[in-house]
This record gives sequence, structure tokens and C-alpha cells, in this order.
Amino acid sequence: MALDPSARVLNLPAVAPQGLSLAGQTEVGELGRLLEELEVCPAPPIAWQAQLQWRQAAGASAQLWLHLQAQAQLPLGCQRCLAPVLETVQIDRWFRFVESEEVALAEDDDCEEDLLVMQSQFDLLNLLEDELLLDLPLVPMHETCPDSSPVLDRPSKKPNPFGVLAGLKNKSP
Repeated sequence: MALDPSARVLNLPAVAPQGLSLAGQTEVGELGRLLEELEVCPAPPIAWQAQLQWRQAAGASAQLWLHLQAQAQLPLGCQRCLAPVLETVQIDRWFRFVESEEVALAEDDDCEEDLLVMQSQFDLLNLLEDELLLDLPLVPMHETCPDSSPVLDRPSKKPNPFGVLAGLKNKSP
């Protein structure tokens, strides 16, 4: 099922009992914080899938889990040549829902999965945007920049100021 823009916010208590599988594509323009990080726009749409499922825990009641997968090609600024570089960002994460923020804080150090608080109004695309932002490379770069000489290594056309000073020093009256 494709996510209708009006269904961006999920009512978890209503959809959780039967589980839910969603898939869709989201335009980068819908994700404002991610859009600010991009070098050029438009970018290709972000393909994603989300699945809610119940898992039985040993000695405990069933718990609601969310499996989020996404793939995006994002144009970022190369840190060497400053030209746009297309970076592939892939997400494949599991999240477990807990009853409250207090439970999440108490269990966070002892579990490997990411914890989310069960909400009646859960914004799936906001979570997708958060995860994409977290997975952006710290220093995006081309493997080989299109211009063979990076901006930082180009020879300067300005004279070296220390060379000019040395020339003045050598000229004696």
C-alpha cells in the first residue's frame, strides 16, 4: 500500500493490532531538514518500506516492532572539489515500541534495538527523515573528482605575500 500524503501520521493503536505494511516513494522536497543538506535539487525520490509487526518476547507480552528500510540517492557537496556528488544512503533498521519515555530511558542502555515511544499520532516520514540525516556521510567526496585538480590544490594567481616582502627586503637603497 502506498502512503497517501494525508496518511503521513499513523494512529498506532488503531493500526497496530493487525500489523501494517507500507511502501512508497517520497519526494525530497517533503523533507525540509534533509532538503537543507543537499547541494542541488531536485533529487531522485526516496524509496522506502515500513512494516509493523508483533513479536512475542520470552516471558513477556507481545511487543510492537517497526522495520524501516529506505534507499536514496542524495546530491551532496564534495568536500574536495565542491561539485555535487551523488551519495547512496541505505537504511535497514528495527525499532521497538515501548509504553512511555520513562520505559525507553530505563531500557535504552540494556537493549541493542532502537526504542520508540508508542504514540497515537506517529509521524513515519519524520522518522524516515531522521534516519536519513543520521546516515549522511560526514565528508562526502567523489572517488575521483570530475575536475582533475581540486579547488584546494589549484595554483593561486596571486603573488605570495611573503615573496613580495622578501623582494622588498633584498632591495637596498
